[in-house]
Amino acid sequence: MPTSTHVFRVDGMHCASCSLLIDDTLEDLPGVSQSQTALKARRSTVQLDVTRTDPQQVIDTITGLGYTAVALEC
Repeated sequence: MPTSTHVFRVDGMHCASCSLLIDDTLEDLPGVSQSQTALKARRSTVQLDVTRTDPQQVIDTITGLGYTAVALEC
């Protein structure tokens, strides 16, 4: 599975549980092999196979959890 690194700014997190929830949820998406969300940095770094899940789906998933997200790097 070819993966690439995508970085998203995530706002609205209040504690470590928020970042864990985001990581656990994103890692359930097809094509996501790893997600690392940093609370203080307000960043989520995702290893993603874009043939299975595109960056917009990641944003939509984070938004669905009650946070805001925007792609920074792909």
